[in-house]
Amino acid sequence: MIPRYRINMRKRSSPIRLSYGQKLFFLATLPLVVAATIIGWVVLDQSRELAEREIAALETQLLAAKKEELKNYLSIARTGFVNIYGRAAPDDAVAKEEVRQLLSAMLYGQDGYFFVFDYDGTNLVAPRQTFLIDKDWSGLTDINDVPITDQLIDIARSGGGYHSFEWTKPSTGKKAPFITYVAGLQDWRWAVGTGIFVDDVQATVAAARADVERRIDRTFVYIVAITLGALMVVFVSGLVLNIRERRLADAKLKQLTERIFDTQEEERGRVARELHDGISQILVGIRYSLELAKRRFAKGDTGAGDSLNRGIESLNEAIGEVRRISRDLRPGVLDDLGLGPALKSLTDEFSDRTGLATDFETVVFRNRLDQDAKIALYRIAQEALTNIERHADATRVRMDLKGHRNGATLRISDNGRGLPQQNDDGPSGLGLRNMAERIEQLDGTLRILSSKSGTVIEAQVPLTHLLPPETPTKASA
Repeated sequence: MIPRYRINMRKRSSPIRLSYGQKLFFLATLPLVVAATIIGWVVLDQSRELAEREIAALETQLLAAKKEELKNYLSIARTGFVNIYGRAAPDDAVAKEEVRQLLSAMLYGQDGYFFVFDYDGTNLVAPRQTFLIDKDWSGLTDINDVPITDQLIDIARSGGGYHSFEWTKPSTGKKAPFITYVAGLQDWRWAVGTGIFVDDVQATVAAARADVERRIDRTFVYIVAITLGALMVVFVSGLVLNIRERRLADAKLKQLTERIFDTQEEERGRVARELHDGISQILVGIRYSLELAKRRFAKGDTGAGDSLNRGIESLNEAIGEVRRISRDLRPGVLDDLGLGPALKSLTDEFSDRTGLATDFETVVFRNRLDQDAKIALYRIAQEALTNIERHADATRVRMDLKGHRNGATLRISDNGRGLPQQNDDGPSGLGLRNMAERIEQLDGTLRILSSKSGTVIEAQVPLTHLLPPETPTKASA
């Protein structure tokens, strides 16, 4: 009984291939990262909102304390001159001068003082800024166009109140926020008040805000550190789970690299042999013919033309050999005319070179097969014919290329002695492995049927590599 066996290879792959460990890592880390991000954002947002409320409350409390302090200062000052004011007539110049001197002497702190404007806008008391005294300051505004004198007088007329504006600080000579409390002496038509600079309040608020930002940043760092720690735990766990698969992948990659190197070296050796055995010998013959023609020309021998003709014939032979080698490496007809004509040229050349009866049959694809599939099927056919020539001892070869509703199929058969027994892992020969890997890249199927009466190699590419009829392509199959 003649032994017969079949090797079926089909590999389905997705564009992105993740190992079990990688899938586990992403599955575990993605919810963790999303949850940590949401929690961090909520915590930081709530912390900032709470801090702003606390800072606003602190600023309000500080300003309220400053205003109450101003009111107390003015109350103390009025206690000092109330008897004089109560006994004086509206036009008592002596009493007014006594009160002015009394208020001018009332200084407190580094920048505290009392000021007086009459209702016409003239300054009467300004002990720390004497250049203001006895001048009309009606219409005076600060750097932000906030009215000063007119507003103070209006507040005094209405009985008293607070007013804020930018004013020059006596101790520094620079502008600073200034809160005043003013009251009116209606009999004398005076606006009497005092003020306090609140730049220290702003500094306190800024320091509090900076401290809050530091705490928020520290909280953010804690959240990031906890998240990174959890990620590291997951990563280490995934690394431990993935280490075995990685070792297997490295072993397979090493085997693939070795096969690539073997294929490259085999191809280089083939090209080197053809260059040495073919073109090199032809070029030596051309050189000999040219040297002979040169000597005959020098002697006036009429046979010099025959030597040149032989050299030209050898040169044409060398050109043909170069074209053949170039065609083996990358056939131009594959790009220009398509897969069918390229395989027809390949089988004709194989038949002429080996003397084997070779039949080829195909169906016109009409621009249906894509470039990757054409190259893969051509290389499979080339490898199969090379194996037949070297190992099969066949007398007849047949090649068929056809398209169908499931894709395209290339079938190569011979009547040789068959292949050696294959193992369960697939083809063991380098050429057969190359065929299998090429068809795997296309998600196709490679079948090898072999017996002592011959071998059949069938490569099928899926329908995804057949282009729509209306799609223009550079080369037709």
